[in-house]
Amino acid sequence: MSTPTGPASGLPVRMPRPRQSGRHRRPEPVAAPEGAPALVLAVPGTPSAAVRRLVEETVSIARSELPGLNAGIGFLDGDDDEYPTLQSLLAGVVALRTERYELAKAAGREVSEPEGPAAVVVPLLAGPDSDLITRIGEAVAESGADAELTDVLGPHPLLAEGLHVRLSEAGLARADRARLFTVATAADGIILATVGGEEAVQTAGITGMLLAARLAVPVMAAALDQQGSVAAIAEQLRGSGSTQLALAPYLVGPELPEGLLESALKEADCAAAEPLGAYPAIGKLVLSKYTTALGITPQPQGTPTH
Repeated sequence: MSTPTGPASGLPVRMPRPRQSGRHRRPEPVAAPEGAPALVLAVPGTPSAAVRRLVEETVSIARSELPGLNAGIGFLDGDDDEYPTLQSLLAGVVALRTERYELAKAAGREVSEPEGPAAVVVPLLAGPDSDLITRIGEAVAESGADAELTDVLGPHPLLAEGLHVRLSEAGLARADRARLFTVATAADGIILATVGGEEAVQTAGITGMLLAARLAVPVMAAALDQQGSVAAIAEQLRGSGSTQLALAPYLVGPELPEGLLESALKEADCAAAEPLGAYPAIGKLVLSKYTTALGITPQPQGTPTH
């Protein structure tokens, strides 16, 4: 866990820049309210050093948008040694809040007993996965913590932006439709691959429409965890005239079971972009879920005042 002055768990912190003076100065960003619940990121999948780096970068982006944010990371399949479980992290949040209250009271300060949720738990999921959401809910209940569980991150236009960027990084889409150059390997049909079954496919389809508008090519969603789903969508796209397909993972990354993407690529016989990973929009969406739960609006960084 971290404190308003810095993280106790070694997570990186992006400190806000000094306030500028002058007519076009940037406004002071809204800081996390004193005593606000902790933001706890619930991370699915098998923990690893790579996953931890990805999640730490995501938390760092959230902190840069909301100074003083108290944030922590709980792994759904953690070991409570190198990777803390969601249950133990939430229990620690409650214990820390109680300890701070008791210390302040012992010091003679006039403080109110903590009320409301101790944490806001945000699943690190682009789309719905009922099995994972159920497990996250069970972990929250087992922790005994008073915590609020938010929805997943998507659908959202920022995820469409991230998918576009990942496709362009892989040479599968133009970075900007307004530019006059072409990419020789640009796809003319996109398979938007997700996990979580039919519900996830339907939700991914909403972001897929936004991505199709950006790329001006057909985009169709498929489930990586449903046998034959990717192959069927690939056949449908080819049947409608697409000759050069690309697969775009509608996934942050940790929730993707090992080997599933590789199998899908063989079925579809096409190239693929990387998962969304620590794309900046992920950190911003995580923070958005947190601030919405609290009813606060952080000031976007870099917005000048006049």
